[in-house]
Amino acid sequence: MTQVRFFHGTADRIAAAADWLTRSWRSRRRIVVYAPRADMAERLDRQLWIHPPIGFTPHCRNESPLAAQTPIIIASSPVPPQADTCLLNLSDELPAEFSAYGELVEIVSTDDAVRLPARERFRFYREQGCEPLSQDIAAGFDEHNGRDGRNGG
Repeated sequence: MTQVRFFHGTADRIAAAADWLTRSWRSRRRIVVYAPRADMAERLDRQLWIHPPIGFTPHCRNESPLAAQTPIIIASSPVPPQADTCLLNLSDELPAEFSAYGELVEIVSTDDAVRLPARERFRFYREQGCEPLSQDIAAGFDEHNGRDGRNGG
């Protein structure tokens, strides 16, 4: 069963996503970021080039020839899921084939346009038999929600 995690309460969804990705890639697991809006994908791409300030978070777009060797892929359309892959959903809709991923992460901002559809997805995941975990990240990620992006990590 897919492990579903919601990180909510952030004012800036993209900055929080970049922070979570930087922490999570250290565990060397593959992460697909579903960002169907071009402006969101571009902003995340730029953010990962500069975050952290003295480092680099390895990533590329799904269309890149380096996609197979890169731990973080930014995709504007659904990619074939793999059970050992984490999906970070930056869409405001239910991602296709979410249950084929080992883990699904949703980062939800305080903006009602993001928050309200996320509530519906939370209910849907629960109805599908998942027990979504929820963590408030208004103060940012800390040791309690993990360096690798997991609660207790």
